[in-house]
Amino acid sequence: MTILWVVLVVVAAAVSGAVCFYLGGQHRRRTAEAKIGSAEEEAKRIVNEAIKTAEQKRKEAVVEAKDEAFRLKSEADREIKERRAEVSRQERRMDQKEEQLDKRTAAMERKEEDLKKRAELVEARLDELEQLKMRQNEKLETIAAMTQEEARAQLLNRLDEELSHEKALKVAAYQANMKDECDTLAREMIGQAIARCAADTTSEATVSVVPLPNDDMKGRIIGREGRNIRALETATGCDLIIDDTPEAITLSSFDQTRREIARMTLERLLADGRIHPARIEETVDRCRRELELTMKREGEKAVMELGVHSLHPDLVKLIGRLKFRTSYGQNVLGHSMEVAWLAGLMAAELGVNVQMARRAGLLHDIGKALDHEIEGSHVQIGVDICKKYRENPAVIHAVEAHHNDVEPKTTLAFIVMAADAISAARPGARRENMESYIKRLETLEALCNGFAGVESSYAVQAGREVRILVQPDKISDDQVVLLARDVAKKIEDELDYPGQIKVNVIRESRAVEYAK
Repeated sequence: MTILWVVLVVVAAAVSGAVCFYLGGQHRRRTAEAKIGSAEEEAKRIVNEAIKTAEQKRKEAVVEAKDEAFRLKSEADREIKERRAEVSRQERRMDQKEEQLDKRTAAMERKEEDLKKRAELVEARLDELEQLKMRQNEKLETIAAMTQEEARAQLLNRLDEELSHEKALKVAAYQANMKDECDTLAREMIGQAIARCAADTTSEATVSVVPLPNDDMKGRIIGREGRNIRALETATGCDLIIDDTPEAITLSSFDQTRREIARMTLERLLADGRIHPARIEETVDRCRRELELTMKREGEKAVMELGVHSLHPDLVKLIGRLKFRTSYGQNVLGHSMEVAWLAGLMAAELGVNVQMARRAGLLHDIGKALDHEIEGSHVQIGVDICKKYRENPAVIHAVEAHHNDVEPKTTLAFIVMAADAISAARPGARRENMESYIKRLETLEALCNGFAGVESSYAVQAGREVRILVQPDKISDDQVVLLARDVAKKIEDELDYPGQIKVNVIRESRAVEYAK
């Protein structure tokens, strides 16, 4: 019974579950069908509304397109009308311009005809004038008793004389003005440089005197049969002059180095007392080595005193050798140092490199240290030495140009030239051979006498001024200025001289009459 009840309950539950499931499925189906139906209706509504909206938009677009087309057509029509009106105006302007051109062409043609007529009249008039001129020239030649060429030549001569006068006046005024300004400035600058540079004014001779303790030493120096004096002269290359001068021997040689070696040798032999040929040769060799050291010290001393640095050691030795070289009796090292000081002082006034100016002044005569060993002028030797030791090109140019062997192109070269001339030309600096001095004066006078119209010339003031007397009937007052300039130019080109030469041209007219 219980089991049956349980089975019935189970069956009843199963049946009720199945019934419920069926009823739930039917309910869901009806609900879904209802939703689908409402969705379809909504979709139809949306589609209908979209169709209506699209139709409305299409109608609006068509209306807008028609309006735009109408507007574009109206604008195109208006633009066409405007362009037609502009073309019409341009055509009217072209027509007007063509009319104006036609009128101008006609006017030009009339002017050309008038000009042709006038040209014919002018040509005819010119022919008449030319004939009239020819008749007048013939009358003038008849009246003046000279041809047209002669009159032209006379007129040109008068014009040339007038221009020569004006040219001479202008040249004189320009020279006077320039000379005053340049001379004032140059004198002031050079005067300051000379005043600040103190130098000796003595000249060196070609002999040296060695004092003796007594006259008995002369016999020992001569030696048996003169062997000692011959050995001395052979080893040193100097002449020993033993004369009647008490307690002194004179050494003679143009080479100061040899003379210095001979002096040192003789003094040491006199102090030692042993005088014989072997001892003489040994002493000469020792003195020669010591003199080389002395030259080096002198070069270093000069370089240090001038403040010139970074010189090659071999150049310093050559500078020391200048201590024992002379030029016209002037010590070359002293002259070089004096030129270096003067060049430095003038360079400072002109704003040029002072150290470079001193360097160029010290080296300007370096060639004289070897001019007795190497062929060529001391200028060329000096240039070769400076190039060998790679000196500054400005210094090399100053060395090469200090005697006008080449044209000076730098301020430094002109400064070295001026300093060299000052050092060589100052009183007492040099002694000059009488024969060469007289020859220089004669050459100067002969050069001046070679000019046309010069009556005579005289060199005065040791050749630093030349006075020229001219013939007054051949040289006018205006030509005197030009003659002085030409003479000075020729002296500069052809003569070598220290300092400057004043050219003084004198023209004198005299009238002589006798009272009876």
